[in-house]
Parts: sequence; C-alpha cells; structure tokens
Amino acid sequence: MKKLILLLSLFFIYAASFAQKIEYETKSNIQYYNSTTNKADSYINERCVLDIYYPKNTKGFATIVWFHGGGLTGGNKEIPEALKNKGFAVIGVNYRLSPNVKAAKAIEDAAAAVAWTFNNITGYGGDTSLIFVSGHSAGGYLASMIGLDKKWLQNEGIDANKIAGLIPFSGQCITHFEIRKENGIPDTTPTIDAFAPLFYVRADAPPLLLITGDRELEMLGRYEENAYMARMMKLAGHKQTKLYELDGYGHGMTEPGFPLLVNEVNRIIKENKK
Repeated sequence: MKKLILLLSLFFIYAASFAQKIEYETKSNIQYYNSTTNKADSYINERCVLDIYYPKNTKGFATIVWFHGGGLTGGNKEIPEALKNKGFAVIGVNYRLSPNVKAAKAIEDAAAAVAWTFNNITGYGGDTSLIFVSGHSAGGYLASMIGLDKKWLQNEGIDANKIAGLIPFSGQCITHFEIRKENGIPDTTPTIDAFAPLFYVRADAPPLLLITGDRELEMLGRYEENAYMARMMKLAGHKQTKLYELDGYGHGMTEPGFPLLVNEVNRIIKENKK
C-alpha cells in the first residue's frame, strides 16, 4: 500500500510538472511608434516594427530586447535561437537604417522600442523591473547609447536607470563609424562626442556586461574601446561593470556570447529576488 501511495504521488508530481511546462508564442511586426507617427512617415511605418517571443502561460518573466547588427546600414530583426526556451521573453527590433535616414535616427528608434517594452510587457505577463537591453555590433552600440545617455529614453517618458541590465555584444563605445562617416571622420580617428557611449560613463547606470571577441581578431579597435569603457565606468564609481574577451572568436562572437547573456540575466533575476 505504501508503495502504491508513493507511486501515485510521483505520478501526480510528474503530471503537475508536465502540465506546467512553459509554452511560447511569437507575435510579429508590431509597430512600436503610435499610429499618428506611423501614418506621417512611410519609412517608420515600414521599418519600425518588432517581434515578441514570450512564455504565454506564466507571469513575471524577464524580457531581453535584442537589436540586430549591420553597421546601422543593414540587417533585420531576429529572435536568436540561443535565447529561446529560457523562461523569458525576447523582443527582436527593426530600426531605420542609413543612408535612408541619418544614423542617429536608429538611436531614436531603439529608445522607442525599449519604451514600448516598458509600456506593454505587463500585458504579455512580463515584469517591467526585469527588462534587459542587448544586441550585437551596431545593436550593441544602440543598447549602450540608450542605456547610458538618458535623454533618449527620457524623450519617451522612461528612466534609463529602470533597465535591469545592459549587455552589448561587440558594440562601439566611441562614436559609431557610420555617424563619423556622415561627418567625414575616418575610421582610424577615434572620436568621443555626443554619439559615443563613452561620453556618458556614470556611476548610477544599470549593470553593464561588455562582451567582445578576441582583440587580435575583432574589428578595428573594438576590444580596446570596450576595455576603456569598462575602466572608465569603474573609475566613475560604477560597481557592476564586467568585460569579457572571447579568445579565439572574431567579431561574429554571438554563439559563445549568448550563454554569458543568459547567465547575466539569471544572475540579476536572482539578485532582485533577495
């Protein structure tokens, strides 16, 4: 009889866990500007959309906003496979591209997409205190810009310090080369102006995890920019800056980078629960 009770208990535990298995849903091409803005600008209407992949039968989950790379001149939104089935939502964002618009418009779009997330994720079951911003290359640059220069999100009514964590993959920390190109500044001339994340180092920024490829295999000066950013953030008094250099990997270092992103998200979730 005791064995039967034990077997039945195990069965019901298994059945309950199976019933609670997280299911995911994807909704595509959601416009993140308001209808008035979309109607007024055909390129915004076409380009400024996002996809959301989220756990549909659970609540209080974290969200990663992911910006694609492409030098601010190309690329398309994506939900990276390595971020799926991890218990949190992933939002892949399209933004306007140069030369159709000035490259700075991509920063405006990134801020608008993150603001959309803050304003709408609870409707999907997400937690606004657990919104992370990440991206690769140009996408990493956008993540850093809107997370460190608070004015972009302030324009959308959002405090950038509400971001749970910034995790740029191989993003430029000096002024982006496409913006320098627009102003006739060569790639080999390092520039730190209002379009450089390094211009906005501050102690009160969200946790910052910088990830790059091998310094000998990366794009021009990319590791060194990030190393300087890490150093200056620490000197400014920021307590949660980390830098990872992925030896043996070049600029396309997303595959080994994704587990570091997932670990950082889970670390901060755990910290927030204490």
